[in-house]
Amino acid sequence: MTEAGTKIAIIDDDPFFQRILSDAFREAGFSVYTANDGIEGVKLYLEQLPEVVISDLVMPRMGGVSTCMEIARLAGERQPVIILLTSMFQEGPHEHETPEMGARFHIPKSTAPLDIVILVEQLIERTKLQPDPH
Repeated sequence: MTEAGTKIAIIDDDPFFQRILSDAFREAGFSVYTANDGIEGVKLYLEQLPEVVISDLVMPRMGGVSTCMEIARLAGERQPVIILLTSMFQEGPHEHETPEMGARFHIPKSTAPLDIVILVEQLIERTKLQPDPH
């Protein structure tokens, strides 16, 4: 279980998927904020400064790669956990050593919402255990 009210931004142009994922995170105690495309997502990030950002890959106006890269740039030293959701591959969730397509973590959209919540909770815990570089 995460700390009550951990902020998460879900950026996806599919209202059905956005609602299902939002409900799963709310039930797990997250404060959920949503955006329908990358431009709204970047604005949302600046307004809420969430600890976690989940972005769809293919969206109108600004796609997931540009969205993730812009959020990472704006975050500076205070990097959120950035996850890219995609239906373009079917393997399991994958972590990259350095960000690829704007995110270190790639999760297939076919992953069950509850499994995404569990993965996010594990990533949050892991980032808390990492030593502060300062």
